[in-house]
Amino acid sequence: MDEDNKVEANARETFGKGAARKIRAAGKIPAVLYGHGTDPQHLTLPGHQVGLLIRKANAVLDLQISGKSQLALVKDVQKDPVHQIIEHLDLIVIKRGEKVQVEVPVHLEGESFAGTIADLDAKTLSLEVEATHIPENIVVSIEGLEDGAQIHAKDVELPKGATLMSDPETLVVLVHVPQKVDLGEEAAEAEGEEAVEAEAPAEEATAESAE
Repeated sequence: MDEDNKVEANARETFGKGAARKIRAAGKIPAVLYGHGTDPQHLTLPGHQVGLLIRKANAVLDLQISGKSQLALVKDVQKDPVHQIIEHLDLIVIKRGEKVQVEVPVHLEGESFAGTIADLDAKTLSLEVEATHIPENIVVSIEGLEDGAQIHAKDVELPKGATLMSDPETLVVLVHVPQKVDLGEEAAEAEGEEAVEAEAPAEEATAESAE
């Protein structure tokens, strides 16, 4: 485990929205740690450090609770939708060597054949991996792929020690030629609409002068 993942965690004695607001105002994050048949532990974590660590998916924290080390996987991050402030974390107890199921982001590498585009249909794939060796992403090469090429989950080369849990037939990437839009027709239609709008005030003016 990386030393940078060591996080000083304090047990939380106060609960409720008011208490959570005070914790966040002090630059800290309220969190709950559960799993492996243990009672949920309510914790307070340092906001800035944890905010940086959880930028990557499936972050593992080495929590220091009352002098004892406990590994935890970040399972859920609740953010304020407007200010994007972290409001709460759900953490799950993990042990070294055990397997966990996680959603790992897919990263495309290379360029498809000239004139084509590659659509990423599955942004993540579900994998079973060792808790302390969770890959940051799954790299999929699209180099030179031509129109109509498809990559399914079963075709993806997985990181060492990982087992695919997603449906093997899941479409991950589709390469295709973008549909051509006839700009000439669109421009002609737009001009026609403008002409109709321009005629309307003239007709109203004629009607007024007739009165």
